[in-house]
Amino acid sequence: MRSPLLIAAGAALAVLAGCAATPEPEYAPRALTDIATTTELDTLWSERVGKGLGDAGYPVAPAQDGDTLFAADGRGLVEALDADSGETRWAVELDTPVSSGLTAVAESLFLATRNGEVLALDQVDGSVQWRARVTSEVLAAPQANRELVVVQAVDGRVTALDRASGAERWVYSGPRPSLSLRGTGTPTVIDPVTFAGFANGRLVTLDNRSGQPLWDRRIAVPRGQSEIDRLVDLAGQPVLTQDGRLFVTSYNGRLAALDARSGEVLWARELSSYLTPILVGDFLFVIDEASHVIAVDAGNGNELWRNEALEGRSLTAPAFATDHLVVGDAEGYLHLLDAREGELVGRTRIDGSGLSVRPLTDRRRVYALADDGTLDALELRP
Repeated sequence: MRSPLLIAAGAALAVLAGCAATPEPEYAPRALTDIATTTELDTLWSERVGKGLGDAGYPVAPAQDGDTLFAADGRGLVEALDADSGETRWAVELDTPVSSGLTAVAESLFLATRNGEVLALDQVDGSVQWRARVTSEVLAAPQANRELVVVQAVDGRVTALDRASGAERWVYSGPRPSLSLRGTGTPTVIDPVTFAGFANGRLVTLDNRSGQPLWDRRIAVPRGQSEIDRLVDLAGQPVLTQDGRLFVTSYNGRLAALDARSGEVLWARELSSYLTPILVGDFLFVIDEASHVIAVDAGNGNELWRNEALEGRSLTAPAFATDHLVVGDAEGYLHLLDAREGELVGRTRIDGSGLSVRPLTDRRRVYALADDGTLDALELRP
């Protein structure tokens, strides 16, 4: 099992000094067994994006905007590809390695680098629109609204940049525990506010005009004797609904639903996860730390079904295509589950290097990026 790597969350010097640890795997990867396949995955095209995510496994997840896919490798190659054919539209080599996932919106492509830079590239030709420096390395994909690009760095700080120019608008200094999961939560950004989760188990809502907190709620409480046992990172991205609910996961903590306006906890259940859940209708789908796939009633938190067949296989965060959940695993398999019943109904292997970033989906189509840079486009066929 590929466990989440831990880093000292103090200064970068501490990281360079080797103050890092990896928890011992608790769940051995479960062997795959035959399944009753009811949905096939047909490969439409396959391309190679540079050298892949690199030995450190940076979460350089691809993005899509319209008919264009954007993907990068850990060394700084960024490509735009035609989503239908896989044909490369442009490719640029940046002068610094990429460390974050990509975000494509409104003719710009946003990403961050290992040296703490945030870049905006033109979606048409890959030219740099602006670049800005933030406080430390960034692993979470930058998030944008109409005016800002909001970035959460590994030192716990959240920085808002002007979307048009990259100029700094404000910085919020979050907590920095002595040890945290490698990576940070990804903020959820709407026009008035930003929702950001931190390594101390707290969720904060920030006013986008000033960066000042509007409310602050504890989602998970540290327990245990060792620092690893006491990790309570909110490492996923809060999921916001149109009716103003927030769904949040925490490591060694809880899955919780909150009122986005007040921070009031609507319901919570014990569940440890460092991955972003996905909401489809009234179903909230979560991957826990054991790689169990769990469906929860979004209204009350009651468990609807649980599939443990992929235990220990280090699943990616889930995606959704038609009536199926889509997850990748550390051995490079892409799995399909019936979203209503939870049964495994399809499987294919992308590449033996593994899948560690969430697949992209577009109706019946799935785009899966393997750790070695293999990018496959597949289509679900009943």
